[in-house]
Amino acid sequence: MRTSSSYAGVGGGTGFVGRALTQLLRIRGHEVTHISRQGGKDRISWDVSHKEKLSRSGLPPCDAVVNLAGENVLNPFRRWDGAFCREIISSRVETTKTLAKAIADADQPPRAWILITGVGYYRPSPTAEYTEDSPGGDFDFFSHLVSSWEAAALIPGNPARGVVVRSGVVLGRDGGVISRVLWPFRLGLGGPLGSGLQPFPWIHIRDLSGIVCHALESECLQGVFNGVSPSSSATSNGTFAQELGAALGRPALLPVPAWAVRAVFGAERAIMLLEGQRVVPKRTLESGYRFIFPDLSAALKDIVA
Repeated sequence: MRTSSSYAGVGGGTGFVGRALTQLLRIRGHEVTHISRQGGKDRISWDVSHKEKLSRSGLPPCDAVVNLAGENVLNPFRRWDGAFCREIISSRVETTKTLAKAIADADQPPRAWILITGVGYYRPSPTAEYTEDSPGGDFDFFSHLVSSWEAAALIPGNPARGVVVRSGVVLGRDGGVISRVLWPFRLGLGGPLGSGLQPFPWIHIRDLSGIVCHALESECLQGVFNGVSPSSSATSNGTFAQELGAALGRPALLPVPAWAVRAVFGAERAIMLLEGQRVVPKRTLESGYRFIFPDLSAALKDIVA
């Protein structure tokens, strides 16, 4: 799937990760159609009122479909209530169901169907280490969300090769966690969240895009792949703070108390920040993918330089 005649449909392609993935796919010779809230050139809309709505016009002929769509869980301006939880679920599960149905109904279904979910599938623990074969998905809101999300992608008798990438915290310019903490760290006001001892499963945005592209182009790959750096299982939130401060030439000595994190995000959502998982990309490495940024220090220097 490396020829210029290959096509990819990307749900959520205009977001933080979607932009990076689109750029990489186009560099590698793939033509990309976005499936997003707004219609336009090289786009199909989810919107029921738009004439190019996916369910009306159907899935365009393509070799692969990728879904990155999802409302930002850690939006500090949204209160953690029932309405927001329903929006979080709908933006992931319903968009995935819509794409799965479009694939099932397609006259010429794509060869690959790739879904990006999250390592929230695995139970937070300071000591347990998780591979793609580890159990999970059944203990809190976020793990149940990932289970429902991945289940929504299943297509009976699926003609497409199914791939799930469980992503860690995505580090990159112009979005994600770096965009939210960069200025406090630049001012020397940064530091760890809570104790700083919690695991910090991270991945550079170029590697997450690279894993998706690798899965798209490798006809033999299917199943679950952890989208985390090989060194992330040894990375704590405190290590991330220290390394980001070092990359900026600033101290990172001012911790944010756990109570403050809970006050801003709510107790349930704060778990994502105050606890973490040690995740290993075992199958990802075995698949032959070579990480561009396996080391946190180099990853952060690339981003903030």
